[in-house]
Amino acid sequence: MNNADLAEKIATDHNVTKADARKLVDGVFAAIADAAAAGEEISINGFGKFKVKSTPEREGRNPGTGATITIKASKKLGFTPAKAVKDKLNG
Repeated sequence: MNNADLAEKIATDHNVTKADARKLVDGVFAAIADAAAAGEEISINGFGKFKVKSTPEREGRNPGTGATITIKASKKLGFTPAKAVKDKLNG
């Protein structure tokens, strides 16, 4: 399912136009991205939590040459599903 499919489902289920539903879907994901960029944890009741995880700078190896390289510190967005979602997935 992509953004357009999700917007179409919302439009059908809630009797709104596809354009309005698309704006809502885009707005929700923009709000999640903005909160994550600010380092906040996003908790959606009954769905799950999005949490920013930091990875420190570390040394690695170039697989082609074997040379030691420094891998920059980075952040990634992790997701932990709520129990209700886990239960749906596992029947």
